[in-house]
Amino acid sequence: MAAIASVILQLCSRGDHVVASNRLYGGTHSLLAHFLPRVSNITTTFLDLHALDTEAIRSAFTPTTKVLYFESISNPTLHVADIPFLASLGHDMGVTVVVDNTFSPIILSPLRLGADIVIHSVSKYISGGADLIAGAICGPASFINSMMDLHQGALMLLGPTMNPKVAFEISERLPHLPLRIKEHCNRALSYATYLSKLGLKVIYPGLEDHPHHNLLKRMANPGYGYGGMLTLDLGTKERAYKFIHYLQNNVQFGLMAVSLGYYDTLMSCPGSSTSSELSREEQEKTGISPGLVRMSVGYSGTLEQRWSQLREALDRLNLIADQVTGNCNSS
Repeated sequence: MAAIASVILQLCSRGDHVVASNRLYGGTHSLLAHFLPRVSNITTTFLDLHALDTEAIRSAFTPTTKVLYFESISNPTLHVADIPFLASLGHDMGVTVVVDNTFSPIILSPLRLGADIVIHSVSKYISGGADLIAGAICGPASFINSMMDLHQGALMLLGPTMNPKVAFEISERLPHLPLRIKEHCNRALSYATYLSKLGLKVIYPGLEDHPHHNLLKRMANPGYGYGGMLTLDLGTKERAYKFIHYLQNNVQFGLMAVSLGYYDTLMSCPGSSTSSELSREEQEKTGISPGLVRMSVGYSGTLEQRWSQLREALDRLNLIADQVTGNCNSS
């Protein structure tokens, strides 16, 4: 959040305007929708950037628009942004294109796809250990240097400085990030494929029926997969929490936690956690149902072991209509 806020405040002055996706992490949405308008009169127009309606997007820009902001893969609904299209449109409108790439480091390279500034929550996949809090801002040296200006730099004057020990530990984890990402993605695709075969409502961009599957395949760096996040819609909040509770406490499949990118699977209900800043109406508009379960798929244990635990929870809680047999290694 320090990285996001600092970038927006560096690019925008009082009274300026942002065009942003309506599918954002809850904290980002609150920053843009509530905090910045109150303290600096920086306002935001939220709209569906995934519909690729050029005229609708262009009409959202005003003479004071300075930033086009979106997530490469949205949290938690896993919509994939057409980065080249949106970057080109943003540049045509004369604004800076800022992309949050937290869900897809290594998988996507937004700067190569046309973005100007890329933000990461380093606490997640890049750290991998769920033990560090950090953010990163990636972009041209001229922009980073402007943020360190003695009189006008958001990083210099607001002080969100990374602890040197944390920075060193992160640098030690970067070499094996590609290996970790590959296994996160491999496990997520396996789970998503077989949950889908069981007739459950799964959202995962690696599945061919995902509306943005081909888009992600076209943009992604080859060989790394389609992401380690998947969502499972169980309909009601009660059903979702029973499912997560069983997985954590009865079979030790994973942990109930709102973070992601850990070596163990982390599970949460976004509607009452990471997206709780959004009103119920806003959640409905963006596809966040009360029973939506977000899984950050880990790589601990064997795939067969974890699948049997997942299947046991589904069976015990009667979450699948027909008892289809199968495992993650069958074809």
